[in-house]
Amino acid sequence: MAQTYTYRVRDRQGKVITGKLEADSETAVSQKLRDMGYLIIGVEEEKIPITKREIRVLQPKVKSKDVTVFTRQFATMINAGLPLVKCLSILSEQTESPVLTEVISDVQHEVEMGRSLSEALAKHPNIFKDLYTSMVRAGEIGGVLDDVLLRIAATLENEDEIRRRIKSAMTYPAAMFAISILLLFVMLIFVVPIFEKMFRDMGATLPILTRVIVAISHFLASWKGLLLLVAVIVGVIFLRRWLKTPAGRRRLDALKLKLPVFGNLFHKMSLSRFSRTLGTLVASGVPILQALEITSNTVGNVLVAEAVDNVRAGVKEGDSIARPLGQSPLFPPMVTQMLAIGEETGSLDTMLNKVSDFYDSEVAATVEALTSLLEPVLMVFLGVVVGTIVIALYMPIFSLISQFTRQA
Repeated sequence: MAQTYTYRVRDRQGKVITGKLEADSETAVSQKLRDMGYLIIGVEEEKIPITKREIRVLQPKVKSKDVTVFTRQFATMINAGLPLVKCLSILSEQTESPVLTEVISDVQHEVEMGRSLSEALAKHPNIFKDLYTSMVRAGEIGGVLDDVLLRIAATLENEDEIRRRIKSAMTYPAAMFAISILLLFVMLIFVVPIFEKMFRDMGATLPILTRVIVAISHFLASWKGLLLLVAVIVGVIFLRRWLKTPAGRRRLDALKLKLPVFGNLFHKMSLSRFSRTLGTLVASGVPILQALEITSNTVGNVLVAEAVDNVRAGVKEGDSIARPLGQSPLFPPMVTQMLAIGEETGSLDTMLNKVSDFYDSEVAATVEALTSLLEPVLMVFLGVVVGTIVIALYMPIFSLISQFTRQA
């Protein structure tokens, strides 16, 4: 589990810088600071008081949309020539999110105390990720902060749009599945016992299908059903905890890529995020090794992240990006060939953005195809389940009617 560490370092000009970073260990923080070109003075784990930790848990999260709006407005003000502190003061007053308002005020205070904007933003890693702060740092160094902020806003808007498409497309199938499960439980627990009592009073002989449905109803309504429910809940809790471990996360990400229908979607999403993140960082002037490290941390899949780490190790030894990337089966030849062309022509960021645009359109098409496939499948599932129960309940009635007809 990632911890927050405070650090004191000295940059190349000899200036002492302090800040915070999230990492799995103190060694990881030290390595990251060395890669950024800092001379380490001290690193230690941050001690968070219980009350502060509780406040963090109860505090609502900042929506990505709010961060995107803040970034675009910030870029516009910087481009208009307003002083940095004045921009932050205005934004803290007009931001709708109370949490983000507090964060912006803290950033303003840090800037007034003499820290750079990137250092002040890095104090809030839950809101401003490594991608964000690294691009801001590159914009400060290159004197193009407004352009970099606009690029960050465009990147955040693109990610929000992809999430919105997926969420919108999956809402109806998810609702249909939930209704199906709820209807199934209602019929088994409440409707079936009524019919069973009626059949017993009438002395009807129950067919095997009806007996199976009645047995399932008895099981779910008894203490055994309650015990099964508790066992499922406990199992889900332990599974979620295990999936947060490195081994569990790796196993889950590997499973995602192997799923028969959804695996292709997850793969394309990872490739799009890799291309978009790396292209944005390179275009912003972030050093390639640091850009690859940030991309590895934000790509969203452990297996893809490991492939990016291998690329970073190769680049550190003087290799190109495309060659070690081509050795990974997760990256199609089209991606590696376009990156190779980008490296040769000096337009790596352009090629990466083209690859990202391609996979964004592929993700949208895949989501649309999955939606059109899932809807009829769920309808058939609901019809088969409900139909089976209804048939099982009416079979004894048909049998009784047949008996009465013969007797008459």
